[in-house]
Amino acid sequence: MRHQHIFAALLGCGLLLGGNAVARQPAAAPVTTPNHDFFHIQLGAHETTATSGRLLLFAIDAKDAEAATKDGKVDDVDTSPFFPTQTSVAAREVSRLVPGQVIDIDADHTAFPAGWSSLPPGDYYVQAVLDVNHDYNYTGRGAGDLISSVVKMHLPASSIPTLDLDKTLPAHDPWVLSSRAPDALRKALLVARQHARLIDFDSPSLSAFWGRPIYMRGRVLLPPNYDAKSKKTWPVVYYTQGFGGNNDRVIGTLANVYAAMAKGDMPPMIWVFLDESSPTGTHEFADSVNNGPWGHALTTELIPHLESTYRMDADADGRFLQGHSSGGWATLWLQTRYPKIFGGTWSTSPDPSDFHDFTGVDLYAPNANVYYKPDGTPYPLVRNKGRVLATFQQFAKLERVLGPYGGQLASFEWVFSPKGKGGRPEQMFNRDTGAVDPAVVSYWRDHYDIAYRLQHNWPELKKNLDGKIHLYVGTADTFYLDGAAHKLEAVLDGLHAKSDIRFFPGRTHFDLYRIGDDRNGLLKQISWSMYAIARPKSKLKPVGGTAP
Repeated sequence: MRHQHIFAALLGCGLLLGGNAVARQPAAAPVTTPNHDFFHIQLGAHETTATSGRLLLFAIDAKDAEAATKDGKVDDVDTSPFFPTQTSVAAREVSRLVPGQVIDIDADHTAFPAGWSSLPPGDYYVQAVLDVNHDYNYTGRGAGDLISSVVKMHLPASSIPTLDLDKTLPAHDPWVLSSRAPDALRKALLVARQHARLIDFDSPSLSAFWGRPIYMRGRVLLPPNYDAKSKKTWPVVYYTQGFGGNNDRVIGTLANVYAAMAKGDMPPMIWVFLDESSPTGTHEFADSVNNGPWGHALTTELIPHLESTYRMDADADGRFLQGHSSGGWATLWLQTRYPKIFGGTWSTSPDPSDFHDFTGVDLYAPNANVYYKPDGTPYPLVRNKGRVLATFQQFAKLERVLGPYGGQLASFEWVFSPKGKGGRPEQMFNRDTGAVDPAVVSYWRDHYDIAYRLQHNWPELKKNLDGKIHLYVGTADTFYLDGAAHKLEAVLDGLHAKSDIRFFPGRTHFDLYRIGDDRNGLLKQISWSMYAIARPKSKLKPVGGTAP
């Protein structure tokens, strides 16, 4: 409900100089605040303990929501970075909410795209979510989160609406696929599961950094006919996911890889699916003053542990890297940072590898601003086939409302930025204005700009790195990541370095791997390129003819 608050002035009392008489001060003029929409949120009685988290409130125009469903039934209300202004979001932090307790949320205080009092009058679907793990920015709603029913209501309401957090989202078994998954994938999953092993490794260096046990997680996929007692070893692919990925969300890819190896569409190799998710977003397997020594832990602790446990090739010609998006940046970073350890990276649509083009923004330009171009027009951040879906500013401000942790932009700062005075990383840009902090960007450049590092260290790196960089990206990449790839290509060409950088015409962030009807065609080609390096004398060829 929209409430107009009038804050009455209190009468102040004071002692007159030189006496004890009390004088009445003149009353201050009443101050009128803007209209605000408030909602009551109640923790359901089914809960037995107090709970905390970030309370999120979502509202969407009823006609738009109904039109987006097949039967007109709206089961949930959520936001999306691809349509950031379609859903209104409000938020507040909640500490120790007890069962039956009612709290208020001001839908105009912390809100996106604007305070709810500015919504056009009409019917809306509204839902409340308590993000108990503070990971909504990374995974969305998940196990343990408390949600209300979806309520259709007219806004502005005639009285303050009440929403009950009366349902706890259950844990999901990652080995149970969505009902939309193809039958072939379901069958492949049953077999692949028998060849998968969980990684849950207590890292000494990360645990020392954080002062508590920190576990490196992932899954090992063994190829068909793997024999632990044999003297034979297999090449290894270290695979990292993009932003939003984790140990559970890799199951579908794992099943597809095993099915392809079983059919002969991919060569027999051991795949290590690394989980690079963390409470701060993705740690990218980069050593960081904020996240800790993840690169060091991978190369000096986890890989030796895995090689002592499984029949793995234990040399650079048998260790390969592959990843997409943020995982693409991680694999590109690992290859250029540890060129003696890995035999090549196939990084697809990687996050910016040259900060002269940070999704279109030159961070090194004088008076750089991530929200506005020099001509005052907004920087786009998300597109689809030429149509802009979201600007950098919209993306950043939605992320801020969802929470100051785990979002894509905050994740970059947790990896790349120096540590701030309060213990959190320094922000690369001002969230209100978009202004870039040149001191922070200077730190980014010196420590994590891959193109800059190659340019200034090539004589030292060339011997072990030349020819090992493979980067593939679409010319219509959804997040404009082709721009930085062009910059990196120019740097490598200027160094006369051997590299394999390809731009796929018209491909986006999400259809890059498709070859014909095969959604994983590119991954199959990549696997054969790796195998040719590890087993140059092998006569093994793909059954489906997918070798490059």
